[in-house]
Amino acid sequence: MVILDFFKNALNLKNISRQGWIDKLSIKHPESVADHSYSMAIMAMVISDLEHYDSEKILKMVLLHDLAESKIGDFTPDQISKDKKEKIESDAFNDIIEQLPNTIKLEYDEIWKEYQSKISPESQIVHQIDRLEMALQAKMYQKLGSSKEDISTFLETAKSDITHPKIKELFTKIIEDN
Repeated sequence: MVILDFFKNALNLKNISRQGWIDKLSIKHPESVADHSYSMAIMAMVISDLEHYDSEKILKMVLLHDLAESKIGDFTPDQISKDKKEKIESDAFNDIIEQLPNTIKLEYDEIWKEYQSKISPESQIVHQIDRLEMALQAKMYQKLGSSKEDISTFLETAKSDITHPKIKELFTKIIEDN
């Protein structure tokens, strides 16, 4: 059953470790991509509801944004060029949704492309929530023993990418939290 194949791909995200935590912090058992997506979904739900965005669309975008990693793994910017990453992610995503019924396949493809293009308010919010989640996770790893210097790259990236006032306010609280 083709829907079952789609579910299996989603389930495989539990087995894909977030590579940046391994490479930069030497975390032996880092969060999985599924862990990251779940945390993002919770954050996105609350922020979207507070800010009166299209929460359903944002949640779908969050749940789909890293789905391709179930096939290709999690690449960091140090490992692969941005263009190459976008190409292999798009190919993997298209492969994953290929056998879904057309009605949802077309919707998921549209949401995926919107996320990739960063042109809609929802896609911009999701990218910023991605950074906010990364910053919060970095601070959690700091509390578990990673140094402030080790997590600084993650925090600086988040700081430069977060522009939405509510998300920036939350980010400021994260970095002030000791």
